[in-house]
Amino acid sequence: MKLKTILLLLLLPLVKLTIAQQAKSPFDTTMYGRNAAVGKYADIRGFKMYYETYGKGEPLLIIHGNGGSINNFLYQIPYFAKNYQVIIADSRAQGKSIDAKDSLSYEMMTDDLNALLDNLHLKSCYVIGWSDGGINGLLLAIRHPDKVKKLAVTGANLWPDTTAIDPFVYNWALKMNNTVTDSLKKLKSSSPKLKNELKLLHLLTYEPHITVEQLHSITCPTLVIGGDHDVILPKHTMLIAQSIPNSYLWILPNSGHSTPIYYKDQFNAVVGDFFSKPFRKIDGYGRFN
Repeated sequence: MKLKTILLLLLLPLVKLTIAQQAKSPFDTTMYGRNAAVGKYADIRGFKMYYETYGKGEPLLIIHGNGGSINNFLYQIPYFAKNYQVIIADSRAQGKSIDAKDSLSYEMMTDDLNALLDNLHLKSCYVIGWSDGGINGLLLAIRHPDKVKKLAVTGANLWPDTTAIDPFVYNWALKMNNTVTDSLKKLKSSSPKLKNELKLLHLLTYEPHITVEQLHSITCPTLVIGGDHDVILPKHTMLIAQSIPNSYLWILPNSGHSTPIYYKDQFNAVVGDFFSKPFRKIDGYGRFN
């Protein structure tokens, strides 16, 4: 028996164990995003948006990131459902919210969420957004200001270049976009999966286009969050906070982009505290406190 074959036989149990452990990831096994007892579809602007609701109290809309789904917030849903009515949806062309059309933009997804709130007869709500969901949260406060009581965003950016995004991450997104584009060109027949993937990569690579002046129009109290080693540069996160009139800034040390996961307890506590307490302006002698 060859040495390679022997090594493969020895390693096979370890490989199987690793695969089994990965399969038991809480993101794979959670009921969130697949809960038949609460999951519903709403006819929203030309497609069926899948959403779930949990808890009772004032409404809280939670928005996931690029290529994500409801289950991304498995650590936030049960925490906030204790005090809020949590509304969380799969955004257009993601998760169970299938949309085969060619175009996709942050403005489209933002208006989808606004339509979902109208469908649920909700005049306003608290909002949490992560990554692309943070961009959608900012746009919701800009385009539909009456809908947002308070806004917490983490890992959001205003524009798609290396002044906002870590250069390694930006160049990776460009490369991925080009790879998928080339793959589609080589196929004799179109691939719905690849087309959908390209729509999402387009967002990462070429959007959004939010101006600082637009941020000036946001009137709701806003908590702007980022990791000190986020894919979004901390200076850009600071710019967002400084451009919103009523804002707090929270940069987590030793943190990347996934603040709601790796710092879930701190994230939940700080955001919950922000929602429950009145926003205060800190000026003059108050800066010494």
